[in-house]
Amino acid sequence: MLEYENAIEVKDLTVRYDGFTLDHVSFDVAKGSIMGFIGQNGAGKTTTIKSILNIIKRDEGTIKLLGVDNLKDDLTVKEHVSVVFDEIPFHDQLSAKNLNIILKHIYRDWDSAVFKEYLERLALPERKNIADFSRGMKMKLQIAVALSHNAKLLVLDEATSGLDPVVRNECLDMFMEYLQDENHSILMSSHITSDLEKVCDSVTFIHKGKLLVTGYKDDILESHGVIKCKKSEYKDMDPADFISARLSDYGANVLVSDRALCAKKYSGLTMDATTLEEIMMYYVNAGKKEWS
Repeated sequence: MLEYENAIEVKDLTVRYDGFTLDHVSFDVAKGSIMGFIGQNGAGKTTTIKSILNIIKRDEGTIKLLGVDNLKDDLTVKEHVSVVFDEIPFHDQLSAKNLNIILKHIYRDWDSAVFKEYLERLALPERKNIADFSRGMKMKLQIAVALSHNAKLLVLDEATSGLDPVVRNECLDMFMEYLQDENHSILMSSHITSDLEKVCDSVTFIHKGKLLVTGYKDDILESHGVIKCKKSEYKDMDPADFISARLSDYGANVLVSDRALCAKKYSGLTMDATTLEEIMMYYVNAGKKEWS
């Protein structure tokens, strides 16, 4: 199972609910990398993650984790996968000490010494009930658990949302340390695109159940740009050249996906670099083409 190129391979994943469809989503997470998974609430991120973890039933598509089919080899592959959700899954009346006793009987590679090291590093009390933990402490406890059984794949579903900047940075540092092992990989769903820009190698962006953009983060940021111009100049632009335009009383900001081409074609206009957050906003509004 250790011979694989991609830690995750999602092909044509389709899940149909009443009023929502995750529609033929495909992406890969390369071994030894971290992918940022972005989209608005209700875009289908959690549905995708639950499908990857084989928690919900899919209608179409295939998923491979660490080189094997996640349906056929479900129990085997889950030994090597850790998950951190936005809500802690452990009972409130348990303590970190209780968790250590329980989890060493669940995971074959559970390492009590490593777990205790994380508890000390994160200033987490060993005997205090989880009910008395702050949100930040609960998230840090989940991360300590996730990193203590030699998992090859870490799946994070909004794991840093709601945390203060200091705790978020502490968590990001631990994720980057985890990736120092080239056999480790991360899929990280987050609303905080600035965090993803700091740590991610690649990005997948879905909206209303559809895949909009996937690829290496640096390539996406380099290929996209925002043209700032007058409304009269914007009106002369070919709609095929841009994703959407944000209009104001002062002019127009226009997102293009081929920065090099548009820099030549509209050489008289100002072209600025962009961010993942901006790209997400402009793609979300691509259906109406113009917004304010």
